[in-house]
Amino acid sequence: MVVGELAQERDVVIIGGGPGGYSAAIRAAQLGLSVTLIEEGELGGVCLNKGCIPSKVFAHAAQKMADIPHLKDIGIDLENTGFQLGKLQNYKAKIITQLRQGIEALCKANRIEILHGHALFLAEDRIGVEAGDAFEVYRFRHAIIAVGASHVSPPSISVDHERILNVDSIYSLETLPGHLLVYGNDYIALEAAMSFHAFGSQVSVISDDGTFGLDGTIAKELQRIWKKRKIKLYTRCQIERVESSLDCVAVTIRTAEGETATLEGSHLFVSCEKKANTNGLGIERLGMKTDENGFIQVNRQAQTSLSHIYAIGDVTSAPFLAVKAIKQGKAAAEAIAGQAVEVDLTFLPTVVHSIPPIASAGLTETEARRQYGAVRIGEFPLAGNGYASILGQKDGVIKVISDAATDVLLGVHMIGAGAVELISSGVLGLEMAAREEDFRFPFYPHPSGNEALLEAVEALRAQAIHLAPTKQGKKEDHTKGVTI
Repeated sequence: MVVGELAQERDVVIIGGGPGGYSAAIRAAQLGLSVTLIEEGELGGVCLNKGCIPSKVFAHAAQKMADIPHLKDIGIDLENTGFQLGKLQNYKAKIITQLRQGIEALCKANRIEILHGHALFLAEDRIGVEAGDAFEVYRFRHAIIAVGASHVSPPSISVDHERILNVDSIYSLETLPGHLLVYGNDYIALEAAMSFHAFGSQVSVISDDGTFGLDGTIAKELQRIWKKRKIKLYTRCQIERVESSLDCVAVTIRTAEGETATLEGSHLFVSCEKKANTNGLGIERLGMKTDENGFIQVNRQAQTSLSHIYAIGDVTSAPFLAVKAIKQGKAAAEAIAGQAVEVDLTFLPTVVHSIPPIASAGLTETEARRQYGAVRIGEFPLAGNGYASILGQKDGVIKVISDAATDVLLGVHMIGAGAVELISSGVLGLEMAAREEDFRFPFYPHPSGNEALLEAVEALRAQAIHLAPTKQGKKEDHTKGVTI
């Protein structure tokens, strides 16, 4: 190992080139700061190379597979349709390469220095970078930690990446599972389950509670859809033991009532817990504050307990979402540049690229009733939306929650076609403390899925046009609507 004799000076050093790290780097460069970005692996981090992008490539292909019966309904006859996993893997690799090259080009255009190697703090103002046999020391004015988090399997499960998979391996499979068992309680589990079901795998899902953190109405609609599609759901269950062989995985589950059962499948996918990637980073010598699980504590400017060092993304604990990392990364760069900024996660949207997609922001009904007492609930089924009928995608419901005392919207939740794009309207309204009238007043294009959001707001006061009077305000049935 060759150790550099002199510490090189840097304005901003960013450790980690995932979506949060490279967004921070570009924003800092835009604000006139000189930036050095250190990445041990590939630019784009886990999100681009193993997580967000691969899973969305699979979700996109799954949606196309799910569209085939509707294409026949509208006169497009596709003969000999089938699914080839190998071609999808090639497409995934092409997309990842293109996006990574785009990041590299943007960093170059913004004159961001990229160093490849392992970084560790030597002191509060110095960092070492090890790359092969070389070791260089850099002195910095500000640093941003964006090293992310790694997957940690439950004690009863040992991921081998062959039969027992996590997010690092499921989207790299070379053969389609015959029967995929999915264990998890989050959007990652939902996306994997519904994508592989669309490709033709039998799918069974094991969940602690079956709601996946969703509002009760959305969870109920999801379960209805799964029952119709013959996706088996085992709720209030935990895995006790996993045994795998060359061609089978046997999973022993225990219910909340103490009963046990054994499920067999070809593969098991586990949506794991996460652990901050701080080992070997050297933050312990700085006295940097972390929580009981090892995640770095930050304030609303993404500052750590050391005011000149920032931390963003998964290394700062849940929610583990790229949108959080990107927002924090930009805020950290702007704070370093002297701007007044803050990151408020109150209305952070959660989206699931499932079939149909799911999106939510704000309080669930349970949370809203607990905090506000009297609330109004408006629900509108996509079966009553004309454009959903045209698309042949009538499964789903949009739910809006408001404060009965002030009319201020508290939460927007949806499952159905277009939910991921439509949730931005809900987030904007929630951030602006919009009232019911603020959503009723504007024009909504016709026909469009946007009208379903309008009618969900109108249903708050039993005024939805395409919902029968007996259904207004009732939550038992989300499948019947009156279509124009």
